[in-house]
Amino acid sequence: MIDTAVILSAGQGSRLLPLTIDRPKCLIEVGGKAIIDHQLDALAAAGVRRRIVVGGYRADRLAAHLAARGGDAELRINPFWAVSSSIGSVWAARDALAGDFVIVNGDTVYTPALIRAGLADDAPGIGLFVEPIAHAEQDDMLVAVSDGVVTAVAKTLDPAAAHHRSLGFIVARQDGGAYRAMLDAVIAREDGIRSFHHQIVHEIAQRQPVRPLLIRGGGWAEIDRPEDIAGWRG
Repeated sequence: MIDTAVILSAGQGSRLLPLTIDRPKCLIEVGGKAIIDHQLDALAAAGVRRRIVVGGYRADRLAAHLAARGGDAELRINPFWAVSSSIGSVWAARDALAGDFVIVNGDTVYTPALIRAGLADDAPGIGLFVEPIAHAEQDDMLVAVSDGVVTAVAKTLDPAAAHHRSLGFIVARQDGGAYRAMLDAVIAREDGIRSFHHQIVHEIAQRQPVRPLLIRGGGWAEIDRPEDIAGWRG
């Protein structure tokens, strides 16, 4: 059973302005419930007991929200959220990246059933929730899969060669420190702080197998724009 989740919730979500003018993106309500509450509740239903939320923009609002939930999640602060990409938020919780853990994008809503299904695969190593796609959409984090393993992850992949997209959910089981070591390597590079955290998975996939954890039939939504809120059918 996965014991720890790190939720990357430091961003503002400028494409959701003015909704995010006074609150982080993760506090926007989708289906009458804040994104972060969807995530925390779904992870708890899947048996993930330790949930770490990494905040940044308007972290005071996030802290108050988590306190009102009864303190069932731990808040970490990414002080570099305004100048770093998502890898900075992973760095803020790097001490938790040992043993079995998951890393979750803070702007994506998942149903409990989807998380349970994805975590049913208990093979060791790194896994990435992916969905097959016929056509890439704007800002999709594309994933190339060949012979049952992930071979590349990036927004800049050729859509003709990448027939999956990431759901923003990374699973690590008995990875022997591979994820943490690659985090250190990527963030130490020139301008590494501006890397998407998916770069870590991409780099690992060049050295050892990364499993694509295939998700079909919906049950998730990345919330980037107001129409994504209206479109949620969880």
